[in-house]
Amino acid sequence: MVFKKLLGSLGVGGPTVDTVLDGPVPPGGTLTGRVRLCGGKADFDVEHVTLEFEARVEAERGDGEQHGTVVFDRHTVAGGFRLAAGEERDVPFAVPVPWETPVTELYGRPLGTVLGVRTELAIAGARDKGDLDPLTVRPLPAQEAVLDAFGRLGFGLRSADLELGHIRGSGQRLPFYQEIEFAPAPQYAYAVNEIEVTFLAAPDGMEVVLEADKRGGFLSAGHDVVTRFHVAHDTAGRDWTAEVESWVQRLVEQHGARRAQRETRYGIHREGRLHDGGSRSGPGMGTVVAAGAAGVAAGVVGGLVAAEVVDEIGDFFEGDDD
Repeated sequence: MVFKKLLGSLGVGGPTVDTVLDGPVPPGGTLTGRVRLCGGKADFDVEHVTLEFEARVEAERGDGEQHGTVVFDRHTVAGGFRLAAGEERDVPFAVPVPWETPVTELYGRPLGTVLGVRTELAIAGARDKGDLDPLTVRPLPAQEAVLDAFGRLGFGLRSADLELGHIRGSGQRLPFYQEIEFAPAPQYAYAVNEIEVTFLAAPDGMEVVLEADKRGGFLSAGHDVVTRFHVAHDTAGRDWTAEVESWVQRLVEQHGARRAQRETRYGIHREGRLHDGGSRSGPGMGTVVAAGAAGVAAGVVGGLVAAEVVDEIGDFFEGDDD
Protein backbone atom coordinates (compact mmCIF):
# COMPACT_ATOMS: atom_id res chain seq x y z
CA MET A 1 0.00 0.00 0.00
CA VAL A 2 1.24 3.51 -0.84
CA PHE A 3 0.17 6.53 1.14
CA LYS A 4 0.56 10.21 0.28
CA LYS A 5 0.08 13.13 2.59
CA LEU A 6 0.66 16.83 2.09
CA LEU A 7 2.65 18.06 5.03
CA GLY A 8 0.07 20.35 6.58
CA SER A 9 2.40 22.00 9.06
CA LEU A 10 4.48 23.30 6.14
CA GLY A 11 1.49 24.79 4.38
CA VAL A 12 0.45 24.64 0.74
CA GLY A 13 3.38 23.94 -1.54
CA GLY A 14 5.21 21.72 0.97
CA PRO A 15 6.76 18.35 0.15
CA THR A 16 4.75 15.15 -0.22
CA VAL A 17 5.68 11.72 1.02
CA ASP A 18 4.94 8.26 -0.41
CA THR A 19 6.05 5.25 1.64
CA VAL A 20 6.13 1.77 0.09
CA LEU A 21 6.67 -1.35 2.21
CA ASP A 22 7.94 -4.55 0.63
CA GLY A 23 5.88 -7.69 1.28
CA PRO A 24 5.14 -9.52 4.54
CA VAL A 25 7.95 -9.79 7.09
CA PRO A 26 8.42 -12.29 9.95
CA PRO A 27 9.11 -11.31 13.57
CA GLY A 28 12.82 -10.68 13.95
CA GLY A 29 13.15 -10.09 10.21
CA THR A 30 14.09 -6.99 8.23
CA LEU A 31 11.46 -4.65 6.82
CA THR A 32 12.53 -3.12 3.51
CA GLY A 33 10.96 -0.46 1.35
CA ARG A 34 11.44 3.12 0.29
CA VAL A 35 10.23 6.58 1.14
CA ARG A 36 9.53 8.70 -1.92
CA LEU A 37 9.90 12.41 -1.37
CA CYS A 38 8.63 15.02 -3.78
CA GLY A 39 9.80 18.60 -3.25
CA GLY A 40 7.35 21.44 -2.93
CA LYS A 41 7.43 24.94 -4.36
CA ALA A 42 10.59 25.88 -2.46
CA ASP A 43 13.76 24.25 -1.20
CA PHE A 44 13.57 22.54 2.20
CA ASP A 45 16.26 21.25 4.55
CA VAL A 46 15.24 17.75 5.70
CA GLU A 47 16.37 17.11 9.27
CA HIS A 48 15.27 13.50 9.39
CA VAL A 49 12.95 10.87 7.91
CA THR A 50 11.75 8.48 10.61
CA LEU A 51 9.57 5.35 10.61
CA GLU A 52 7.39 4.52 13.62
CA PHE A 53 5.83 1.10 14.23
CA GLU A 54 2.37 1.41 15.76
CA ALA A 55 -0.06 -1.15 17.18
CA ARG A 56 -3.75 -1.01 18.08
CA VAL A 57 -4.06 -2.38 21.61
CA GLU A 58 -6.71 -3.07 24.24
CA ALA A 59 -6.42 -2.06 27.87
CA GLU A 60 -8.52 -3.36 30.76
CA ARG A 61 -10.03 -0.51 32.76
CA GLY A 62 -12.48 -0.37 35.62
CA ASP A 63 -15.29 0.57 33.24
CA GLY A 64 -14.39 -2.00 30.58
CA GLU A 65 -12.00 -2.30 27.67
CA GLN A 66 -10.45 0.72 26.00
CA HIS A 67 -8.59 0.86 22.71
CA GLY A 68 -5.61 2.97 21.76
CA THR A 69 -2.35 2.98 19.84
CA VAL A 70 1.18 2.28 21.04
CA VAL A 71 4.43 3.14 19.26
CA PHE A 72 6.67 0.11 19.79
CA ASP A 73 9.67 0.86 17.59
CA ARG A 74 11.23 3.83 15.80
CA HIS A 75 13.96 4.10 13.15
CA THR A 76 15.49 7.18 11.52
CA VAL A 77 16.29 6.19 7.94
CA ALA A 78 17.62 9.45 6.44
CA GLY A 79 18.27 13.11 7.17
CA GLY A 80 20.64 16.04 6.83
CA PHE A 81 19.99 16.91 3.19
CA ARG A 82 18.29 19.59 1.11
CA LEU A 83 15.20 18.70 -0.90
CA ALA A 84 15.07 21.08 -3.84
CA ALA A 85 11.83 22.49 -5.20
CA GLY A 86 10.13 19.84 -7.33
CA GLU A 87 12.90 17.29 -6.68
CA GLU A 88 11.97 13.63 -6.52
CA ARG A 89 14.09 11.49 -4.22
CA ASP A 90 13.82 7.85 -3.09
CA VAL A 91 15.08 6.91 0.36
CA PRO A 92 15.50 3.11 0.56
CA PHE A 93 15.47 1.54 4.00
CA ALA A 94 16.05 -1.80 5.72
CA VAL A 95 15.07 -1.79 9.40
CA PRO A 96 14.84 -4.64 11.94
CA VAL A 97 11.46 -5.82 13.17
CA PRO A 98 11.27 -6.64 16.90
CA TRP A 99 11.19 -10.36 17.64
CA GLU A 100 7.98 -9.99 19.66
CA THR A 101 6.11 -8.22 16.85
CA PRO A 102 2.62 -9.79 16.64
CA VAL A 103 1.51 -11.90 13.72
CA THR A 104 -1.10 -10.21 11.52
CA GLU A 105 -1.82 -12.95 8.98
CA LEU A 106 -1.84 -16.71 8.61
CA TYR A 107 -1.54 -18.18 5.12
CA GLY A 108 -2.39 -14.78 3.65
CA ARG A 109 -5.56 -14.31 5.68
CA PRO A 110 -5.72 -11.44 8.21
CA LEU A 111 -6.13 -12.35 11.87
CA GLY A 112 -7.58 -8.99 12.92
CA THR A 113 -4.42 -7.77 14.68
CA VAL A 114 -3.64 -4.28 13.42
CA LEU A 115 -0.12 -2.90 12.97
CA GLY A 116 1.06 0.06 10.95
CA VAL A 117 4.12 2.08 9.95
CA ARG A 118 3.95 5.87 10.10
CA THR A 119 6.49 8.14 8.39
CA GLU A 120 7.62 11.33 10.08
CA LEU A 121 9.35 14.08 8.12
CA ALA A 122 11.12 16.85 10.03
CA ILE A 123 11.94 20.05 8.16
CA ALA A 124 13.25 23.29 9.65
CA GLY A 125 12.01 22.47 13.12
CA ALA A 126 8.55 21.40 11.94
CA ARG A 127 7.53 17.75 12.16
CA ASP A 128 4.68 16.13 10.29
CA LYS A 129 3.57 12.52 10.46
CA GLY A 130 2.01 10.88 7.45
CA ASP A 131 -0.77 8.31 7.30
CA LEU A 132 -0.38 4.75 8.55
CA ASP A 133 0.72 2.09 6.12
CA PRO A 134 -0.38 -1.45 7.10
CA LEU A 135 2.45 -3.64 8.39
CA THR A 136 1.92 -7.28 7.45
CA VAL A 137 3.69 -9.85 9.64
CA ARG A 138 3.71 -13.54 8.78
CA PRO A 139 4.42 -16.17 11.45
CA LEU A 140 7.80 -17.71 12.09
CA PRO A 141 8.01 -21.41 11.12
CA ALA A 142 7.69 -22.50 14.77
CA GLN A 143 4.68 -20.21 15.30
CA GLU A 144 3.03 -21.59 12.18
CA ALA A 145 3.74 -25.16 13.32
CA VAL A 146 2.10 -24.55 16.70
CA LEU A 147 -0.99 -22.96 15.13
CA ASP A 148 -1.24 -25.80 12.61
CA ALA A 149 -1.09 -28.32 15.46
CA PHE A 150 -4.02 -26.67 17.21
CA GLY A 151 -5.95 -27.01 13.95
CA ARG A 152 -5.08 -30.70 13.65
CA LEU A 153 -6.34 -31.24 17.17
CA GLY A 154 -9.70 -29.68 16.30
CA PHE A 155 -9.40 -26.26 17.93
CA GLY A 156 -11.27 -23.40 16.25
CA LEU A 157 -9.55 -20.05 15.80
CA ARG A 158 -11.77 -17.28 17.17
CA SER A 159 -9.81 -14.06 17.25
CA ALA A 160 -6.47 -12.36 17.83
CA ASP A 161 -5.93 -9.13 19.72
CA LEU A 162 -3.24 -7.15 21.53
CA GLU A 163 -3.36 -6.60 25.28
CA LEU A 164 -1.53 -3.73 26.96
CA GLY A 165 0.59 -5.03 29.83
CA HIS A 166 3.21 -7.65 30.69
CA ILE A 167 3.03 -11.37 31.35
CA ARG A 168 4.49 -11.98 34.78
CA GLY A 169 7.62 -14.08 34.90
CA SER A 170 8.23 -13.89 31.15
CA GLY A 171 11.04 -12.25 29.20
CA GLN A 172 8.57 -9.96 27.44
CA ARG A 173 10.08 -6.73 26.08
CA LEU A 174 7.25 -4.96 24.24
CA PRO A 175 4.60 -3.08 26.28
CA PHE A 176 1.86 -5.37 24.95
CA TYR A 177 1.37 -9.00 23.97
CA GLN A 178 -0.76 -10.84 21.42
CA GLU A 179 -3.49 -13.29 22.44
CA ILE A 180 -4.66 -15.76 19.79
CA GLU A 181 -7.90 -17.26 21.06
CA PHE A 182 -9.10 -20.77 20.23
CA ALA A 183 -12.43 -22.46 20.87
CA PRO A 184 -11.76 -25.87 22.46
CA ALA A 185 -11.62 -29.05 20.44
CA PRO A 186 -14.62 -31.34 21.15
CA GLN A 187 -12.56 -33.62 23.41
CA TYR A 188 -11.71 -30.65 25.66
CA ALA A 189 -14.99 -28.74 25.52
CA TYR A 190 -16.05 -30.13 28.92
CA ALA A 191 -12.92 -28.77 30.58
CA VAL A 192 -12.27 -25.29 29.16
CA ASN A 193 -14.20 -22.54 27.42
CA GLU A 194 -11.21 -21.20 25.52
CA ILE A 195 -7.44 -21.39 25.20
CA GLU A 196 -5.36 -18.34 24.39
CA VAL A 197 -1.90 -18.63 22.85
CA THR A 198 0.83 -15.98 23.19
CA PHE A 199 4.17 -16.11 21.39
CA LEU A 200 7.19 -14.32 22.87
CA ALA A 201 9.91 -14.81 20.30
CA ALA A 202 13.60 -14.02 20.80
CA PRO A 203 16.78 -14.72 18.82
CA ASP A 204 17.46 -17.96 20.74
CA GLY A 205 13.95 -19.41 20.60
CA MET A 206 10.41 -18.69 21.66
CA GLU A 207 8.21 -18.82 24.74
CA VAL A 208 4.73 -20.20 24.10
CA VAL A 209 2.29 -19.11 26.80
CA LEU A 210 -1.04 -20.94 27.07
CA GLU A 211 -3.91 -19.57 29.12
CA ALA A 212 -7.25 -21.26 29.81
CA ASP A 213 -10.59 -19.62 30.58
CA LYS A 214 -9.63 -16.02 31.18
CA ARG A 215 -13.29 -14.98 31.38
CA GLY A 216 -15.53 -15.35 34.41
CA GLY A 217 -17.10 -18.71 35.07
CA PHE A 218 -19.49 -20.54 37.39
CA LEU A 219 -19.94 -18.63 40.68
CA SER A 220 -16.68 -16.74 40.20
CA ALA A 221 -15.52 -13.40 38.89
CA GLY A 222 -13.00 -15.11 36.65
CA HIS A 223 -10.17 -17.58 36.78
CA ASP A 224 -7.33 -18.66 34.59
CA VAL A 225 -4.54 -21.18 34.40
CA VAL A 226 -1.28 -20.35 32.64
CA THR A 227 1.45 -22.65 31.42
CA ARG A 228 4.51 -21.78 29.38
CA PHE A 229 6.93 -23.69 27.21
CA HIS A 230 10.16 -22.83 25.41
CA VAL A 231 10.78 -24.04 21.87
CA ALA A 232 13.62 -23.61 19.41
CA HIS A 233 13.14 -21.94 16.06
CA ASP A 234 14.14 -25.14 14.25
CA THR A 235 10.99 -27.09 13.38
CA ALA A 236 12.58 -30.05 11.60
CA GLY A 237 11.85 -33.56 12.82
CA ARG A 238 9.36 -32.62 15.53
CA ASP A 239 5.91 -34.07 15.99
CA TRP A 240 4.23 -30.75 16.70
CA THR A 241 0.76 -32.25 17.00
CA ALA A 242 1.83 -34.61 19.78
CA GLU A 243 3.85 -31.88 21.48
CA VAL A 244 1.02 -29.33 21.46
CA GLU A 245 -1.43 -31.99 22.62
CA SER A 246 0.80 -32.68 25.62
CA TRP A 247 0.81 -28.95 26.39
CA VAL A 248 -2.98 -28.82 26.24
CA GLN A 249 -3.37 -31.90 28.44
CA ARG A 250 -1.08 -30.36 31.04
CA LEU A 251 -3.05 -27.11 30.91
CA VAL A 252 -6.37 -28.96 31.26
CA GLU A 253 -5.08 -30.99 34.22
CA GLN A 254 -3.98 -27.82 35.99
CA HIS A 255 -7.27 -26.18 35.14
CA GLY A 256 -9.19 -29.17 36.53
CA ALA A 257 -7.26 -28.99 39.79
CA ARG A 258 -7.98 -25.27 40.02
CA ARG A 259 -11.66 -25.89 39.35
CA ALA A 260 -11.85 -28.60 42.03
CA GLN A 261 -10.37 -26.20 44.56
CA ARG A 262 -12.94 -23.61 43.55
CA GLU A 263 -15.84 -26.04 43.92
CA THR A 264 -14.62 -27.00 47.37
CA ARG A 265 -14.32 -23.36 48.38
CA TYR A 266 -17.90 -22.64 47.33
CA GLY A 267 -19.30 -25.95 48.59
CA ILE A 268 -20.40 -27.04 45.11
CA HIS A 269 -21.31 -30.72 44.72
CA ARG A 270 -22.39 -31.71 41.23
CA GLU A 271 -22.43 -34.99 39.44
CA GLY A 272 -20.86 -35.27 36.05
CA ARG A 273 -18.98 -32.46 34.35
CA LEU A 274 -19.14 -28.87 35.39
CA HIS A 275 -19.90 -26.54 32.50
CA ASP A 276 -19.20 -22.88 32.99
CA GLY A 277 -22.06 -20.57 32.20
CA GLY A 278 -21.85 -18.92 28.83
CA SER A 279 -19.52 -21.53 27.40
CA ARG A 280 -18.64 -20.88 23.77
CA SER A 281 -17.25 -24.29 22.99
CA GLY A 282 -18.90 -24.68 19.62
CA PRO A 283 -17.22 -23.95 16.29
CA GLY A 284 -15.21 -20.75 16.30
CA MET A 285 -14.90 -18.12 13.61
CA GLY A 286 -12.72 -20.53 11.70
CA THR A 287 -10.54 -23.58 11.99
CA VAL A 288 -6.84 -23.79 11.36
CA VAL A 289 -6.41 -26.56 8.81
CA ALA A 290 -2.98 -28.15 8.91
CA ALA A 291 -0.62 -27.94 5.98
CA GLY A 292 1.55 -30.41 4.18
CA ALA A 293 4.54 -29.40 2.07
CA ALA A 294 3.25 -31.67 -0.69
CA GLY A 295 0.13 -29.55 -0.95
CA VAL A 296 -2.37 -31.59 1.07
CA ALA A 297 -4.50 -28.79 2.59
CA ALA A 298 -2.04 -25.91 2.59
CA GLY A 299 -3.39 -24.47 5.83
CA VAL A 300 -5.85 -21.59 5.91
CA VAL A 301 -7.94 -19.70 8.38
CA GLY A 302 -11.35 -20.59 7.06
CA GLY A 303 -14.06 -18.06 7.76
CA LEU A 304 -11.98 -16.03 10.21
CA VAL A 305 -12.15 -12.90 8.09
CA ALA A 306 -15.58 -11.78 9.17
CA ALA A 307 -16.94 -8.44 8.02
CA GLU A 308 -16.37 -6.85 11.41
CA VAL A 309 -12.68 -7.80 11.33
CA VAL A 310 -12.21 -6.19 7.93
CA ASP A 311 -14.14 -3.11 9.04
CA GLU A 312 -12.05 -2.78 12.19
CA ILE A 313 -8.80 -2.85 10.22
CA GLY A 314 -10.16 -0.37 7.69
CA ASP A 315 -11.40 2.00 10.39
CA PHE A 316 -7.99 2.02 12.05
CA PHE A 317 -6.17 3.16 8.92
CA GLU A 318 -8.88 5.50 7.68
CA GLY A 319 -9.28 7.19 11.05
CA ASP A 320 -5.70 7.16 12.30
CA ASP A 321 -5.60 10.92 12.76
CA ASP A 322 -8.32 10.81 15.43
